[in-house]
Amino acid sequence: MAIDTVMWSKLVTGMTLAFHVIFATLGVGVPLMIAIAEFIGIRKKDPHYTLMAKRWTRGFIISVAVGVVTGTAISLQLALVWPNFMKMAGNVIALPLFLEVFAFFFEAIFLGIYLYTWDRFKNPYIHWLLTIPIVIGACMSAVFITTVNGFMNQPGGFVMEAGQFTAVDPVQAMMNTATFSKVFHVLSSAYLTGAALLAGIAAFTMLRKGVSAYHKKALNLMMVLVLMFGLLNTLAGDVSAKFLAEHQPEKLAAAEWHFETEKGADLILMGWLNAQHEIIGALHLPKLLSFLAFGDFNAEVIGLEEFPKDEWPPLLVHYLFDLMAGIGFALLVIALIYFLFVFWKKRNELNKWMLRLIALCAPLAFLGVELGWFYAEIGRQPWIIRGYMRVEEAATTSPSIRILFFVFLLLYIVLGTMCVVVLRRLFNNNPPEVEMENWMKEKRNQSIEKGESTR
Repeated sequence: MAIDTVMWSKLVTGMTLAFHVIFATLGVGVPLMIAIAEFIGIRKKDPHYTLMAKRWTRGFIISVAVGVVTGTAISLQLALVWPNFMKMAGNVIALPLFLEVFAFFFEAIFLGIYLYTWDRFKNPYIHWLLTIPIVIGACMSAVFITTVNGFMNQPGGFVMEAGQFTAVDPVQAMMNTATFSKVFHVLSSAYLTGAALLAGIAAFTMLRKGVSAYHKKALNLMMVLVLMFGLLNTLAGDVSAKFLAEHQPEKLAAAEWHFETEKGADLILMGWLNAQHEIIGALHLPKLLSFLAFGDFNAEVIGLEEFPKDEWPPLLVHYLFDLMAGIGFALLVIALIYFLFVFWKKRNELNKWMLRLIALCAPLAFLGVELGWFYAEIGRQPWIIRGYMRVEEAATTSPSIRILFFVFLLLYIVLGTMCVVVLRRLFNNNPPEVEMENWMKEKRNQSIEKGESTR
């Protein structure tokens, strides 16, 4: 079956976002982990935590480099792939896009200073203070770009005249009703994913090479953060569900296969639909959808019957939603089991099965982020700007979009391969035990040289 230019446009952007979100999530989540590790290292005078911050920073730099390229690709695609969208909304989203770039440069400047000033200050807290603008810059970069997505879901801050947005107030557009819930969910999931990744790496290394003091401390620290941000992410999910119930009921109804408006609506897990939209093989949790949507087991939840069929989101979003929520719950449960073993002295929290579960957390967390973004974007269909512009109206009509798809596919294959190769060589050839020994020797030599120079 022939693929039209609209579908090619969706494929190009979907592929780019799926690749970019990996590095964007790392770009937001990992700086906070670096800052926490270095702070604990200073407070406890424990070089293992300081070494964690050093090593994680080197890996983070690689992800930032790839993220810059993929972020630039997205900016390029807005003009090439979605020209009508930019024509209509460009003057509305220009401010948050500019602020996102400003936040990135703000972060990059301090990241460069941080990277090249290790052991340059007598007071180690001065070096640690450099992590604060890095964390803030990464956070604000995510906030500003998320406001653009929020605007696409809840457009505002303009007057519609002759098919164009006029009297634009970009600040009001940024502070749309979707912003808080989306930013909350994006940040909590990024921090959860960053902690899960680093915990997974520590667990995987211990499975391969045995338990070491460095990796045990890294695992304990990151599992504390997985638990904390897992709980916070659950709260963010609840806030998002309540937002959808009030402002985007068709999106929530599609995610839950809720076809008829009713009070005391059931929460539906998994299952499948037949041709008559009858739900088969699903698990029904009585009245739970009403409670999750409005905090009331008997609240009325709007069904898809209230909307024209050509405005229904694709019903496959049900699976995306269920898998995303299931992964978030699984990460939280794994963290709880780990700490149950820690406090229950008869169990070994570093047994092979526990380490395997924690190692699995890393890919699961990224899969959860991917599913969440696909749900967010597909669930807004058929709109690119909800209520104002449909996707097919925004997409390019140029047949060259097919070539563009394969150009970007090749780019992402090259970038992904290079990233993996560089990270493997960066860390496999330089294990933490060897680096710790070399670092301590260097510090001892520096102390000796300072002592001799003062004589």
